[in-house]
Amino acid sequence: MATTGIEPDAPNQPNGQNLWQRYCQYAYINRALGFSLDISRVKFVDADIDRLSPAMNRALKAMKDLEQGVIANQDEHRMVGHYWLRAPQISPTPQIRNEITATLEAIHQFSDDVHSGKIKGAGGPFKNLLHIGIGGSALGPQFASQALGSGEDQVHLYYLDNTDPDGIDRVLQQIGGDLDRTLVSVVSKSGSTPEPRNSMLETKAAYTNAGLNFHEHAIAVSTPDSILDKMATKEQWQARFAMWDWVGGRTSVMSAAGLLPLALQGIDIDDFLQGAAAMDQLTRASKADQNPAAMLALMWHIVGNGHGAKDMVILPYKDRLMMFSRYLQQLVMESLGKEQTRSGRTVHQGISVYGNKGSTDQHAYIQQLRDGLPNFFLTFLQVLEDRSGPSMEVEPGITSGDYLLGFLQGTRHALYENGRDSITITIDRISPSRIGSLIALFERAVGLYAELVDINAYHQPGVEAGKKAAANVLKLQQDVMTYLKSTHMAQTADNIAKAVNQPDSAETVYKILEHLAFNLELEVKMHMADSPQKTRFEAD
Repeated sequence: MATTGIEPDAPNQPNGQNLWQRYCQYAYINRALGFSLDISRVKFVDADIDRLSPAMNRALKAMKDLEQGVIANQDEHRMVGHYWLRAPQISPTPQIRNEITATLEAIHQFSDDVHSGKIKGAGGPFKNLLHIGIGGSALGPQFASQALGSGEDQVHLYYLDNTDPDGIDRVLQQIGGDLDRTLVSVVSKSGSTPEPRNSMLETKAAYTNAGLNFHEHAIAVSTPDSILDKMATKEQWQARFAMWDWVGGRTSVMSAAGLLPLALQGIDIDDFLQGAAAMDQLTRASKADQNPAAMLALMWHIVGNGHGAKDMVILPYKDRLMMFSRYLQQLVMESLGKEQTRSGRTVHQGISVYGNKGSTDQHAYIQQLRDGLPNFFLTFLQVLEDRSGPSMEVEPGITSGDYLLGFLQGTRHALYENGRDSITITIDRISPSRIGSLIALFERAVGLYAELVDINAYHQPGVEAGKKAAANVLKLQQDVMTYLKSTHMAQTADNIAKAVNQPDSAETVYKILEHLAFNLELEVKMHMADSPQKTRFEAD
């Protein structure tokens, strides 16, 4: 018999259950942490989980070994210890435990001194922080900062996370005449990563041009004795904070890279860490059905047939969580996007991640998600608390927050009706502990999924290959300019490439010189023709 309403009986569901029965069976709810995970709208049966149980047991054992300090990143022969950052007592050595504790104490002391005005800039107490980083050392703090910030932030945060000159200019222009009250945190484990190094050099020049001493406004977060650490020591920067080789960039938000800007902003970083530690405790459970990270990883495996056949769409129904999809893009895609298994077998693993926020996306790409290619699964994020105070009614008995829930539930149902799988994660409110727990949940799920498909989640050979290729392009640029300045003749990219013994690099030579001609007009001239092949370049 046909039924009506938002939750109709679904006799063709797995196990012959209706949706309410599936929800009651598969929803994981933890009231103490204000968290729930609902996998009932993924089309799986218990046999799917049983089939993966041996692999999941091995994955859980591997995660236990990782927390105990095994060498998890074989490429760099290093441990992976971001779990220790929120629970120093489980770290494998007293030295690591003491370093974590000492760094956290130093962050608290420094932020207290900034807030009290004991540490200040040339123009008075610091009102801004310009955070310079790349990848996780920028995305992590940005996500947490935007999720937890308010109009009462003690320090306003700005970010430089690219080597785009115009982007650097825009941020410095936004700071304007407040450079003398702006603290600059530079995050780089090595100190030689081009993006943060370039942003630091450009920022340093801006301080010099303003007649300010950069070192009085600068702090470094880096590996002890790195290039950056030595520079900060020599130039007597305001402070230095340690990073360690066992913390990867995409899992660094709970190191000084993320805790320092959050503490300066006025966020309760102890609560942030405690929330992550509480989720870590939940996700150490040895039974998959009692472990939300294990269930999340199993769902990823089932919907993607074990090789990422479907994209992960992140839909948080909360403006504060808008950056979560960008944060997860790096965490998931850099961790899981691997060509080979640990044994060297070619597999081309990975899960693509994208998203924005609800209900905005109901006016954007939900149309395709419902009616287009079924090459994805959704992860809805719901926050129970609408706002910190009471809400007005926009219609009799209905608030804006009621509409938000209606759109979430309606969209979830409409997509499921068309055979689209979805997962729903709910937290009771936005707070430091809840954001910490969300981050910890996905960190553990990524680690478990990687074990299920036998890849190394903690290295990034593709990123390193890109860095090497970029270095080769810059070396080629130097060779091209040296050659052109020595000849003073207009030549095609083909001829120039051959002259510098790079005959297969004519396209790259063309792109290099096209860029230089637009930015160094007095030094490089471009004689345009009807095709790139005939276009000639010369240098003064």
